[in-house]
Amino acid sequence: MSVNGEFIQQDKDYFFLEDDFRLDKLNEECGVFGIFNRQGGNAARATYYALYALQHRGQESCGIAVNSDENLVFHRDMGLVPEIFTEKILNKLEGNVSIGHVRYSTAKENIRENSQPMVIKYKNGKLALAHNGNLVNSNEIREKFEEEGVIFQSTIDSELILNLISRHRVTSSGIEEAIIKTMQEIKGSYALIMLSPRKLIGVRDPLGIRPLCIGMTEDGSHVLSSESCALDAVGARFLRDVNPGEIVVITEEGLNSIQTKVPNESKLCIFEHIYFARPDSYIDGASVYRARIEAGRRLAIEHPVDADLVIGVPDSGLTAALGFSQQSGIPYGMGILKNRYVGRTFIQPEEGQREKFVKIKLNAIKDVVNGKRLVMVDDSIVRGTTSRRIVEMLKEAGATEVHMRVSSPPVKYPCFFGIDISNSSQLIAAKYSTEEICKMVGADSLGYLSVEGLLKTPLGSKTGFCSACFEGKYPMEVPENANNSSCG
Repeated sequence: MSVNGEFIQQDKDYFFLEDDFRLDKLNEECGVFGIFNRQGGNAARATYYALYALQHRGQESCGIAVNSDENLVFHRDMGLVPEIFTEKILNKLEGNVSIGHVRYSTAKENIRENSQPMVIKYKNGKLALAHNGNLVNSNEIREKFEEEGVIFQSTIDSELILNLISRHRVTSSGIEEAIIKTMQEIKGSYALIMLSPRKLIGVRDPLGIRPLCIGMTEDGSHVLSSESCALDAVGARFLRDVNPGEIVVITEEGLNSIQTKVPNESKLCIFEHIYFARPDSYIDGASVYRARIEAGRRLAIEHPVDADLVIGVPDSGLTAALGFSQQSGIPYGMGILKNRYVGRTFIQPEEGQREKFVKIKLNAIKDVVNGKRLVMVDDSIVRGTTSRRIVEMLKEAGATEVHMRVSSPPVKYPCFFGIDISNSSQLIAAKYSTEEICKMVGADSLGYLSVEGLLKTPLGSKTGFCSACFEGKYPMEVPENANNSSCG
């Protein structure tokens, strides 16, 4: 067995490098959570369980901050939630209000200083912030601050936002007014959860690019979360989504809403439904699971094929594969096994780190695929390396044909709102036609879901969608020097 950056081969079974598999997917940068526990007790423990449910949104660092008698106490570090938070640490995080964060960095930003929540002390007190998103004008704001002599401890947008809020707070009647003034200066995507000595605050950007929802536990405690799946983890019921441009302020007296000015149409990132969100979540009125079933169903209509079996690439391709099977009448089966018990040392986002952490990740089930004409459904093709390896693996296991179907359109353009696509050079569809990509990955045929079909998949959705990575039409003006790698 040898490692050369391509395959590890052992007895004709092909396995993958963990980081290589991950780098061939689009990655979202983080998840946020907050709870105002009205019955007292350790809010950090509920946040810990919620971050477990949001772990898919970020695996590089995590943190929790709590209000302890109007003093903000926090713990954050590099690693997964169970690696960072022990029973001893959670017991030290005493307080009835808490916020938490899990993070994935979109560039060479994987340092402890960038972990969140970020906590500051300023003239009017203390403030903690957890941020999901990316500001397109952060370089402009940072340069202005640095010229004024401001010193930064991190490279992330969260520190810029906290600087702006603290400055505006000095001349504002309250924290809410300072947040409104800050929202008028920042541009981009953001779902923010903030913790002050007496308030839990949630903020969603005017276009609603990043999700944020509100829940309530049986004892009346309010909860804020990137996804509704985390509400289930703490025994809370879903109340509603935070509206685009809305500021939600939670205190001992209850919940208060401030609605700021917003554009006519919101623009939720469509990749929340394609890949990022957990299938058991609901976002802006639509079930993620149903959206993926519908994507597979529409894919079968747009790109029919004669085959013996439909299989999905674990995990996010599985639901779309089921939808393809239901629509086409071709049986659905499990042809690829994902090892869910792979140990984890650390996930590195840098390309040069791929060979350091070899993981047994995926393997074909020979008894299922041998002698079969397969439809292999995946959620996207980004760089194409993983797709090629999976197709080759299936054919080595005896598949006679592999027809690849993708439940999203070709990704051709960079994202400036929180997805790790820094430029088009990383994207195979920006350089090659569908026919060329088909040959490059070794498939017998290749079909992508159309943009028109994709936008119809979130059944019952109450929002519009950002599909700029497919069409190049951004929901706001993006500066030439826009930063797309600050990672919250």
